[in-house]
Amino acid sequence: MEACNAVEREVDRVLSKFGGINEHATRTLSNLISYIENLKKEYEAAPDNHEVSKVQADLLKQAMAKVKETVTRLATEHRDSHSTVSKVGKAIDRNFVSDFAATSRDDVFNTSEKLELLNKIICQHYHRHGYKDVAEELAKEANISPEFSSNEPFTELNHILESLKQKDIEPALAWAIAHRDSLEANNSSLEFKLHQFKFIEILLKGPASQNEAITYARMHFRPFAYRHAKEIQTLMGMILYLQSGIKNSPYQILFTTDRWIEIYDTFTRDACLLLGVSVNSPLTICVNAGCTAIPALLNIKQIMKDRQVAGIWNGKDELPIEIDLGSESRYHSMFACPILRQQSTENNPPMRLICGHVISRDALNKLCNGNKMKCPYCPMEQSPADAKLIYF
Repeated sequence: MEACNAVEREVDRVLSKFGGINEHATRTLSNLISYIENLKKEYEAAPDNHEVSKVQADLLKQAMAKVKETVTRLATEHRDSHSTVSKVGKAIDRNFVSDFAATSRDDVFNTSEKLELLNKIICQHYHRHGYKDVAEELAKEANISPEFSSNEPFTELNHILESLKQKDIEPALAWAIAHRDSLEANNSSLEFKLHQFKFIEILLKGPASQNEAITYARMHFRPFAYRHAKEIQTLMGMILYLQSGIKNSPYQILFTTDRWIEIYDTFTRDACLLLGVSVNSPLTICVNAGCTAIPALLNIKQIMKDRQVAGIWNGKDELPIEIDLGSESRYHSMFACPILRQQSTENNPPMRLICGHVISRDALNKLCNGNKMKCPYCPMEQSPADAKLIYF
């Protein structure tokens, strides 16, 4: 992000300088044109047999010199701006590295199984985003079968999401009603929010829609009264402002664009939960994580290269540094051994001692002295065989 900010600052300088040059050139040329036009009118008003006096000749010479000086000065200012533009290219070269291969390993996709897995992930990504034809062509050329049995749910969801972008809630409302039991089991408020939008849509028709709105509320809001009583009371209060205009009422916050963004995100989240898939596709998650990690990886790669220890990274399945991808990218608990300060793996799982303290299996083996060991946190002696494997 810092690299982008550095380049953006240089671009802002260029735009600022160009704006100043343009403003100065426009003003200068306008004054010069006005001066020349006044001279022209003065000479055109003279009689046909009029001879140019010495004073008038001097004025013409001064005008010509002024034009030449102005053109030269503007050309110089334009030429000087080239150095500012070149600094943008230098900033890009300085802050961005084109060789991102330095952060990857050659053996990542060196087997047919790994390539097949990559193609499946890409194929699923296309299915999830509505590119059915592209996904089917990729599956055909790569000779793979999708991980899921049918792409119909994704086709339907993409149609509904596209309708929500157009502020049409009817497809989403029909879907929510059809999956009411599953949504209630997940404690979802999706159906109520959609009915809320429908109710507001009716009120926007004007005072003549009052009876229609009340009928709709009686028909659809009753099942949600125990959970959304306050929201329903707010919606009923909107009816009082039908005559004066509800868009100018205290309830105008319900008409903001953010409300549509909220219902779009709510539908996406609840629908993916029912399908048993993540909100974002695996490919999207990996790409976002990679973009977040690349700056730090390039930096540590250069440091390791300068210290001639680059080979340490190539031989391990873990990164040489910890990279924080943010809370939204944390999907499960992690355990780091407090003794060896290493993250646990399948070959080095966390082990619970009798005293309740937890360390890694490698640390347990190193602390063993025959059939006895002492806990590194308390003086309790125990047998390593009594340690229990912990699953997170």
